[in-house]
Amino acid sequence: MEVTTRVPRAPSEVARPRRPAAPSADVSVPAAWRVLARAGLGAIVLGAVLLVAFAASQRSVYVPASIRGGFPGWLSGPLHALALGRLSSDRFQDVLILMSIGYGLVLVGAQSLSLRAVLVTVGLANLALFLGPPLLSQDVFGYLSFARLAVVHGLDPYNHASAAVPGDAVYRYLGWRTVDSPYGPLYTIASYVLAPLGVAGGLWVLKAIAVSTTFAAVVLVARAAQILGRPAAAAAAFVGLNPVLLVDAVGGFHNDTLLLLLFAAMLLFAATAHYGRAMVVLVVAIGIKLSAGLVLPFLVLAPPQMRERRRLVAIAASGLSVVVILAAIAFGTHALAFVNSIQGEQNMVATHSVPNELARLFGLPTIYSLPTWWRDLFIVGLIVVTVLALRWTWRGGDWRVGAGWATVALLLSTAWLLPWYIIWLLPFAALVPNRRLRAASLALTAYAVLIRLPLASSLLGGRRS
Repeated sequence: MEVTTRVPRAPSEVARPRRPAAPSADVSVPAAWRVLARAGLGAIVLGAVLLVAFAASQRSVYVPASIRGGFPGWLSGPLHALALGRLSSDRFQDVLILMSIGYGLVLVGAQSLSLRAVLVTVGLANLALFLGPPLLSQDVFGYLSFARLAVVHGLDPYNHASAAVPGDAVYRYLGWRTVDSPYGPLYTIASYVLAPLGVAGGLWVLKAIAVSTTFAAVVLVARAAQILGRPAAAAAAFVGLNPVLLVDAVGGFHNDTLLLLLFAAMLLFAATAHYGRAMVVLVVAIGIKLSAGLVLPFLVLAPPQMRERRRLVAIAASGLSVVVILAAIAFGTHALAFVNSIQGEQNMVATHSVPNELARLFGLPTIYSLPTWWRDLFIVGLIVVTVLALRWTWRGGDWRVGAGWATVALLLSTAWLLPWYIIWLLPFAALVPNRRLRAASLALTAYAVLIRLPLASSLLGGRRS
């Protein structure tokens, strides 16, 4: 980032939407690349279908809920009838590489693709994943468990872990059983509607939410790109066909897809200079996951007028106050207890987080914990990058670029890096003409794919995450 020189503010946001100057598809792209881009679209859909069909056939470590909980039909999904065989590590690796190559081909030839073709591909891939079991994670059952703790058992999910009710129907499918809810009060309260649906019904609703919010986010990113005069199909493909988004976030039906949708809506409102609406959307995102708060100071700096910035601060303060009041009504003295759960998460170590891998490289202890001074070093790095990005934005830089680099710093500094966190960065990188931010996003995507591949086990420490 250019953090030492004043950057003139580009007129990237306008008061009213405008039509793009040129169509999405660019006929100047060589014919060979057009063919390869379309082949990439097909590879992504084929990969999603194969991944789900193999995962649905038999229990495997790639459907971790099936190992402890069994594999009933409501969990495996309708493609179980195909009986293609177990999702082995070699098959998983081949499919993930196929989808990643497809993504690369699409990005190279994206200028030749129509927005309709990209959206159809995103829809088909998401539909395939919707029909399959939860991949690579059991978090989706955690969402159900916290809701059932409150509604079925009358326990505060911010003060009780799932282990408090080991006889609950969802318990056998859980991965994390001894932690309180780390999710914001807005998400926790909203999740209560899932409890009466049972485990199977709640799972399918969460699956529907994950795929619908992802598709809606891609549509909003495409619309924002049109308003900003950027290629809509390329922006939609950059976000919606990302293999980490598809395999990890959608495939695992994570609530991070809600953040993706809210970030996309925020960016769309900001692109039309509706900054107040953008701030309201961001406050909702913070009420779902606290990490969204990193974007808040950058959005405050988005409008050039000081009066508008002060108005955004007032909206943010009012909105967050409402969230706190709702939390206090719902949870009483434990209203902000989820912050402690988040802190507990951050004290854990993901095998392939960047701090952990670098610690291993330098011969530091990396089993379940890291030296405090090593963690602090990365936190200081996050603070420095964020401050420099804010300074750069204050001096006229694009607020989306600043927020994007701060998000990169967050992903690189956290010792609890889970692959699907990468999707937080995608809409920012997709909508700015900043090659370095896009390159950083693609590098993080490549890393998140790499740590899933058996062939990388000799390069990385510990077992695959």
